[in-house]
Amino acid sequence: MSSRSASLTPAKIDRLLVWRYIFAGLCASLDSIGLARFAFTPLIPELIEAHWFTASAAAYLAAVNLAGCVCGTLVGRPISARLANEHTLRLMMVLITAAFFACALPLSFAWYFAWRFLSGFAGGVVMVLVAGTILPHVPPARKGAAGGAIFLGLGLGIAGSGTIIPLLLGLGLPQTWVGLGVISVILTAASWFAWPSSKLNPEPSHARAPRTKQNVRFGVEVRLIYLQYALMAAAAVPPMVFLVDFVARGLDQGTHLGSVFWAIYGLGAIAGPPLYGYLADRIGPASTVRLVSLIMAVILAAFYTIDNLVMLGALTAVIGTFAPGIVPLVLARVHEAITHNGTRQNIAWTRASIISASGMAVAAYAYSALFNATGGDHRLLFVTAAGLLILALLASFVARARKTIQASPARHT
Repeated sequence: MSSRSASLTPAKIDRLLVWRYIFAGLCASLDSIGLARFAFTPLIPELIEAHWFTASAAAYLAAVNLAGCVCGTLVGRPISARLANEHTLRLMMVLITAAFFACALPLSFAWYFAWRFLSGFAGGVVMVLVAGTILPHVPPARKGAAGGAIFLGLGLGIAGSGTIIPLLLGLGLPQTWVGLGVISVILTAASWFAWPSSKLNPEPSHARAPRTKQNVRFGVEVRLIYLQYALMAAAAVPPMVFLVDFVARGLDQGTHLGSVFWAIYGLGAIAGPPLYGYLADRIGPASTVRLVSLIMAVILAAFYTIDNLVMLGALTAVIGTFAPGIVPLVLARVHEAITHNGTRQNIAWTRASIISASGMAVAAYAYSALFNATGGDHRLLFVTAAGLLILALLASFVARARKTIQASPARHT
């Protein structure tokens, strides 16, 4: 016993605590985004076929979750300033759990609308708080890997829902929502005591004060990052919301194969955060943004023309990396643009999260309206998303050209 105690040096204890904090963050991202947002996608065809909702109503229920996310990102830090980060994160996970159980009762569209909104709201709060709660405790050399590990929960939620949802649907649609609620209870309980105390937060108190961020302004580079993130987030919506319905009803392959495609999407989603983090470390966050935007634009455009299921499956695995992968990628991009100032980085990331969630919400409603106006044309949604990524790519080149001009010696003559 004494030798074991002696082996636990202060450095090892610190590492164990960091991994405990990362585990809590992974549970939160898995619960609040991975399941609360993405598990709805494979359920859309079933909600329609069970006559719980029409196709247009189901699309709007997916969109309202993103609208709730916008509100959550706006008020997340003010709430945490009153309750402390760890208490706020626990409360949001409890709210998400309640939403899962509430959705087992199809009482009305308004009932579902309210709970899907609250679920998205809680997810938005988690999104803006989770990284800032954990990363201050992580050594600088490991922040990138830690960010990827935290947001790995998004990919795990997508992959898990693609595997679990078909099994639960065998029991019935209400039982599926109850099953998701039970999983949420487990994640909430597992992470309850794993959060770092705000009293131990190495950030100065003014870094978390809501008044501080009102007075901070950023340059053109950061504003271009915001624009890119909004466009990329909007482009992620069609596969994130309509992929399963595209396969199940658009290609007339049924709900089961649609769930298989969602599982394939989830496998890509698991690889997304660590893959994008690795590329950011190797070639730089800005270059990775350009590369990813180009590749995903080509793939989304290919969805417009390809009918072969094998090829679509391969493209689905690649596109699956996108939605969860851009979160730690843009976080790295923010840290690249703003160096050696954790307070400004947190403020910039909060604003980026708000803008991203807003872009997703606006895009979701726009895609839903376009989907209804075209009589359910899924392919048009994918090619529209490809166009948004071309705009993000152009914004990246503008940022690069501006930086080159600023660094030119001619500017100083």
